[in-house]
Amino acid sequence: MVLHVGIDLGTSGIKAVLIENLSRVIAVAAEPVAVSRPQIGWSEQDPDLWVATVVACLDRLAAAAPREIAAVRGIGLSGQMLAALVLDADLRPLRPAMLWNDQRALAECAELLTLVPDIGRRTNGTPDPGITAPKLMWLRRHEPALMDRARMLMLTKDYVRLALTGEVATEPSDAGGTQLLDVATGCWDRHLCEAVGWDPAHLPPVVDSWAEAGRLKPGLLARWGMAGPVAVAAGAGDNMGSTLGAGGARSGDAVLTIGTSGVACIVDAAFHPGPERAILTSAHVVPGVYLSMGVVMSATASLDWVGQMTGRQVPDLDAEAMAFVTAQGPKTAPVFLPCLTGIRTPLNRPDMTGRITGLHPGVTPAMLAYATMEGVAFQFADCIAAQIEVGARPERLTVVGGGTRSALWLQLLATALARPVRLIEGAAIAGPRGAACLAAVAAGGPVMALQDPVATSRSILPDPALAARLEGRREAMRALA
Repeated sequence: MVLHVGIDLGTSGIKAVLIENLSRVIAVAAEPVAVSRPQIGWSEQDPDLWVATVVACLDRLAAAAPREIAAVRGIGLSGQMLAALVLDADLRPLRPAMLWNDQRALAECAELLTLVPDIGRRTNGTPDPGITAPKLMWLRRHEPALMDRARMLMLTKDYVRLALTGEVATEPSDAGGTQLLDVATGCWDRHLCEAVGWDPAHLPPVVDSWAEAGRLKPGLLARWGMAGPVAVAAGAGDNMGSTLGAGGARSGDAVLTIGTSGVACIVDAAFHPGPERAILTSAHVVPGVYLSMGVVMSATASLDWVGQMTGRQVPDLDAEAMAFVTAQGPKTAPVFLPCLTGIRTPLNRPDMTGRITGLHPGVTPAMLAYATMEGVAFQFADCIAAQIEVGARPERLTVVGGGTRSALWLQLLATALARPVRLIEGAAIAGPRGAACLAAVAAGGPVMALQDPVATSRSILPDPALAARLEGRREAMRALA
């Protein structure tokens, strides 16, 4: 019995999974995490809440499975990316962490691009207010006294690992989101740091994602009844951890997440940046490959919005939309560009709002739900088309996320992409499983095990009849942009 713990630190909640042999789930613990929005466009969290929530989750795992928790040999962390958390000389937070969806640093993005015109070719993409570097510039401009005391930059999962082990470190997948790392070399870039006004000496050392980056503190071993030692892996950014956990490890693997936002992650043997198409490109957590990421800013969030507007529950909307398209086809439905929080890939328009055409008195909630799912599927297709333009080569497509509960959404996605998509066993724990895979290597397992496949539960093929019905609707949606 080989046991590891994988922990996924999401924006709104944290999930910890105790896994045997990286396949059988022994116990799961999940807890919500509050987000603070002190002003419109601001998004912050208390980093010590991350730690307290992780500890609470591990307490629950230990209570649920004390015999198994005692045998754990590794812990892995994946976490929300792009945060800006600055620590003082005692490695304590100076302020709440600015999160990936914080939008206050718009002006700093333009300034950074002027200072470093080729930044999109060296880092993970073009400057965006969600990325760490513009946030540091904003803090220097608006909170200079605080920044004078700053002595370390931390990312979400790295701060939690610091609390678990007492060690300071990061790894390339998450560090690539700071725009202070040269992604191709995996090293901090002094020129980029100078442009942002950050001292490179105040950055953590970069180690491999699968490396042991510390061991669980003795007091925590005792708290959870672990025999120890327990290696804590350097870990992963959330998209990389989920991609690995879904079996995306070899060049050509692609993992599409239909979540609150949507992400198309393509494993690539070469570094193919695409800043002109708003593609994010970072190191993956598997040796020798990168991850090309196209982003749909509002996926299931758009369907949630339709539910709020119509007073319907999302499962009911899904069933009604399926009945509508089965009976009538899509031609009477509106065409919806569901970019409620802007467009990233391929247009890089954070200012965009949702657009809809074709409204008439006969439009029903079912039609709006259908148009939303169709619009998100078209946006995924546009993301992947842009990634192919810059050199990524998706060959095997896996779909994960809450949107996979909708058979209609899956069929629309496969048809819009004109490619089969597959579902996998254990999709709901892809993030924690990816983190646990890294923990297994950190605890002494073989690195090549990161490339082990994940079993397919079923595949969805494109529907030629539906494809014919969609002709013209994709171009009508693009015209709205």
